[in-house]
Amino acid sequence: MNPRQLAHEAIERCRQLACYTEEAGRLTRTFLSPPMREVHQALAGWMLELGMTVRIDAVGNLIGHYPGQTPDAPLFLMGSHVDTVRDAGPYDGPLGVMLALALVKGLEGQRLPFALEVIAFSEEEGVRYGVPFLGSKAVAGRFEAGFLKLQDAEGQTVEAAIRAFGLEPTQIPQAAYNPAQVKGYLEFHIEQGPVLEAQGYPLGIVEAIVGQSRLEVAFRGQAGHAGTTPMPLRRDALAGAAEWMTLVEREARAEPGLVATVGMIAALPGAANVIPGEVQMSLDVRHAYDEVRSLAVANLITRAQQVAQRRGLELFYQTRYEQPAVPCDPPLNERLAQALEAEGYPVHHLVSGAGHDAMIMASLCPSTMLFLRSPGGLSHHPEESVWPEDVEAAVRVGLAFLRKMADGPF
Repeated sequence: MNPRQLAHEAIERCRQLACYTEEAGRLTRTFLSPPMREVHQALAGWMLELGMTVRIDAVGNLIGHYPGQTPDAPLFLMGSHVDTVRDAGPYDGPLGVMLALALVKGLEGQRLPFALEVIAFSEEEGVRYGVPFLGSKAVAGRFEAGFLKLQDAEGQTVEAAIRAFGLEPTQIPQAAYNPAQVKGYLEFHIEQGPVLEAQGYPLGIVEAIVGQSRLEVAFRGQAGHAGTTPMPLRRDALAGAAEWMTLVEREARAEPGLVATVGMIAALPGAANVIPGEVQMSLDVRHAYDEVRSLAVANLITRAQQVAQRRGLELFYQTRYEQPAVPCDPPLNERLAQALEAEGYPVHHLVSGAGHDAMIMASLCPSTMLFLRSPGGLSHHPEESVWPEDVEAAVRVGLAFLRKMADGPF
């Protein structure tokens, strides 16, 4: 099967996986939800067709093994995640798994000096439990015991979800790879932004992944009757939250490279004729330099405290997640650049504004990413798409990359 056919198959399989969803009419597939079983069944079948052995670890990562030239050959890993955000598109995550399998298929039975393992990570988005990268953290030996006690919206813990899926949470430590056996990790992913399209590049080599801070922020005031409480006597939590959100946008716009987002908001008690007494929000802050990000978070909390004091509100906040910025591996990127040049594609480097499993895998082994252009810069949206010629380019470059890795030294 030639690269164009492999690309077509990868796209069609992404569309097939998009049918496995928790919600009728839109794609939502969270950590170890029922449709994940259908995803595993489909992936396992495709892996077995390629002569791979298949296993699932205790956190629900599905892994296909393609042997190397010798039984004790080192491992090279590829993969991405198969969970989604709510109302997702079909390519964020699954395309990276499908491209990895396309490369295995493109080898046509050839054995390399290293074995290949393709990992379909069970969780990356953090939708169900509020903490992302549960799958890759287990693989990298960074799964914390406290994660098992996290609860979803229905009150089910991570531990209970793992058991309900037929897995044993006490075996999660065995999911960690031995760093001495792993020589590298490559993740294909759509860019999820407009940079490559704006500059006319089909592919881009990721130099670094920005750091992230995720917080929960709450303003508390006093609920009251919307008709009988005079404006000067109100302690309106929603009005305070709205003022602060405009400050978040203003402060982020003032700092080059900084992005800050209030993505979730809940006003309580949530009635049209009641002044909101409490507002709960998320805050997501990202930057390529950790010092800039940390200063920005501190500044935004100070702004929130000032708003709360001026309006007679109480402020509560909690950091839910901190991830330092992660540089990608220069030697792997050099091989990717050579592969791009060998296949006649321009070499372009960029920074990822989104978090990816590769940033966790970098603590296990040399890691990098190859981005594919996102038409319209659209992602986390049902109209997310790819161009077939870009997927074909990724297949060609991926096979050239594996050949260059096989030429050694490895």
